[in-house]
Amino acid sequence: MRRYGKHTDEDDIRSRPNRKGNRPRTHIRPKHEDAAEGMVLTVDRGRLTCLVDGRIVMAMKARELGRKAAVVGDRVALVGDLSGKKDTLARIVRIEERASVLRRTADDDDPYERVVVANADQLAIVTALADPEPRPRLIDRCLVAAYDGGLEPLLVMTKSDLAPPDKLLELYGALDIPYVVTSREELADGGAAERVREQLDGRITAFVGHSGVGKTTLVNALVPEDRRRTTGHVNAVTGRGRHTTTSALALPLDAAGGWVIDTPGVRSFGLAHIDPSRVIHAFPDLEPGTEGCPRACSHDEPDCALDAWVAEGHADPARLYSLRRLLATRERTEGD
Repeated sequence: MRRYGKHTDEDDIRSRPNRKGNRPRTHIRPKHEDAAEGMVLTVDRGRLTCLVDGRIVMAMKARELGRKAAVVGDRVALVGDLSGKKDTLARIVRIEERASVLRRTADDDDPYERVVVANADQLAIVTALADPEPRPRLIDRCLVAAYDGGLEPLLVMTKSDLAPPDKLLELYGALDIPYVVTSREELADGGAAERVREQLDGRITAFVGHSGVGKTTLVNALVPEDRRRTTGHVNAVTGRGRHTTTSALALPLDAAGGWVIDTPGVRSFGLAHIDPSRVIHAFPDLEPGTEGCPRACSHDEPDCALDAWVAEGHADPARLYSLRRLLATRERTEGD
């Protein structure tokens, strides 16, 4: 039955009263201009530990953020109870733009990328020289992820008392990556920690490495007042270590604003999300030579202009070899 005439106006429409007494829903969300700024220190089952004005505040993600997740290192805006008292909970209403992002996928066929750390300045790639043996392909993959995400790499070699670092230094020398060599004795007396600390002061550094390489032991030496879980052992049969860190955690390093982010040990580092065209940006001596390359050049084909660029003396041939090795790392497994 028609309730209104053919020509109705607003006065003819009757609104149904709101029995609950609350305001009608709207798509207009508050801007939260008075929200406090904070940094995500760790994430655990939907609860995020944040640092806000020197206080540790527990928070949860606001529903309006949808599927967008905050990760360790993110700069966020929070509202609600920011006192940091027990059993209080704030709400993250905004995730600020990220300056850098370290991403990985489970494998090279997995389309789902996982953001490991946000806003880090540096990626410390920790590898043991023995027990377990170094895995150059895994190091290469971490380097590609660092270059793609805007992080500067740092190579930290542990257990030099078991094997010399010469082979690895020769392999990565052309990349001009800063490095630190440590031994177990030096970690015990604090000398190695001080040498590593010199590379970290005033910066946010994410630590990544294969299980069992001594990454968490090193982090414990750098930040002794915030020691992480006890270190694990390396299986004598498989050569694999046991995970002792199960979630990423940001720890303050110094008064100059330095931070150490310890991440879980990895056994693979998928690069399905990487755009190979961005890796060349980490080679400023080679990048100008790509102007003569054919469209969509892989930089490892007969018509690549980089061969002529290097032959003319503009760059070291070892640098071109390193670039091509990194670009080809997606086609190989870490154990190759």
